[in-house]
Amino acid sequence: MNETPDTPISEELAADMAEAEANAEAGLDDGLGPIDALIAERDQWKDRALRAVAEAENTKKRAETQNNDARAYAIQKFARDLLVVSDNLERAIQHAPKDADQAAAGLISGLELTHKALLQAFEGNNLRRVAPEPGEAFDPHLHQAMMEQPSDTVQGGQVIQTLQPGYALFGRTVRPAMVVVAARGSGAAAGNAAYNPGGGGSGGNFDGQA
Repeated sequence: MNETPDTPISEELAADMAEAEANAEAGLDDGLGPIDALIAERDQWKDRALRAVAEAENTKKRAETQNNDARAYAIQKFARDLLVVSDNLERAIQHAPKDADQAAAGLISGLELTHKALLQAFEGNNLRRVAPEPGEAFDPHLHQAMMEQPSDTVQGGQVIQTLQPGYALFGRTVRPAMVVVAARGSGAAAGNAAYNPGGGGSGGNFDGQA
């Protein structure tokens, strides 16, 4: 008695083959389609997370910049008023007699210590002194040219002398440094490339009547 047990197997095989063909036509290919979809979804969420982190970092930087600007504007007038006090102390020290007696010498020493403490307070609150040395390039954002004069040692467009130091608060100019600038043609001829007629920007200051 011959049985044909392979008939159900053949039918099952045919069904599997038909399902495989259907999956292939649908792009699923032996169950890899759902895996690919999961990978794509994972990559999408990863990209969103990276974008969110970048946006949060940019927001933090913008907030820090806005806070610094707000602090600078809030104390800018107060800082400018304190600079007058610092200037007066400095003038008093400069004009103090060198051969003063003991009592006057003690007073002068007190003025020097007071001025030093004031400058340290400025530095601690990001109010930084701007006093360019001879030969430094004129910066229209930080310096105010009070006069131009020829120089044999400094090239055209560079600082010859600082008449009064300036100050910057959180990178913003509170008071430009008043300087003397070498005229065109000063120093070596090649140095005239450093000279920028017109100040090179809206921040430039020049007092031609000084």
